[in-house]
Amino acid sequence: MEGILNLVSIGPGDMQLLTPAARTALQEANIIIGYSGYMAQIAPMLGPHQTQLPSPLGDEMARAEQAVNLAADGKNVALISSGDIGIYAMASPVYDVLYARNWQGHNPQVRTQPGISAIQAVAAKLGAAIGHDFCTISLSDLLTPWEVIDKRVHAAAMGDFVVAFYNPRSRDRHWQLGHAIAVLRQHRTDNTPIAIARNITRPDEKVTISTLAEFDPACVDMFTLVLVGNSQTRRVAQGMATPRGYISEAISL
Repeated sequence: MEGILNLVSIGPGDMQLLTPAARTALQEANIIIGYSGYMAQIAPMLGPHQTQLPSPLGDEMARAEQAVNLAADGKNVALISSGDIGIYAMASPVYDVLYARNWQGHNPQVRTQPGISAIQAVAAKLGAAIGHDFCTISLSDLLTPWEVIDKRVHAAAMGDFVVAFYNPRSRDRHWQLGHAIAVLRQHRTDNTPIAIARNITRPDEKVTISTLAEFDPACVDMFTLVLVGNSQTRRVAQGMATPRGYISEAISL
């Protein structure tokens, strides 16, 4: 029997945001593979007949190889990631493995189960923050040279995109976020709203709104997503909203 590898997105944290398709893929799997922290989140919905293979943070390629090998042996495998598995997550390493093996779409079957990403969860919490063109930029230079990241920040600033910064700041990588904000300030007013969302949808969730002028990068860590509005984004009550265009229209109620 041909094996199946489901690439399962488990969402930003709250299991109520797990899609029905993703839940079914998890419950039908013989083997579930993933980072131990994410495995703990889904453990209550798994059964004793299912094999769980948690692993420490990092070594994504080894995890991808393990998942592909087991599925190629005929197993029904679920590989999990938080948010959407196709966004800065495990789908890419899996397809690197498949490409290297000249995979032709079978043995194993590979299916990607989409999920709610951190930017979607943050935008929903704020109200309508990504109502117009937006982009996401990871500030981690572990896999991408900083020179490339810096070009993207400048391009996003000049293009007036709403910008979400993933992997914004860590203990050893502490200056890049401040630099990125300084670049945005060259193209936007100081009162442009900026949201700092930590552990979105989880029990210790914290979302605060500041401005480009008042923002302090020191309040940010790797569990935080930073979302910066464009030139039209405005504060609405305790949230943020970005109009769908640049032409103001009268609203009749």
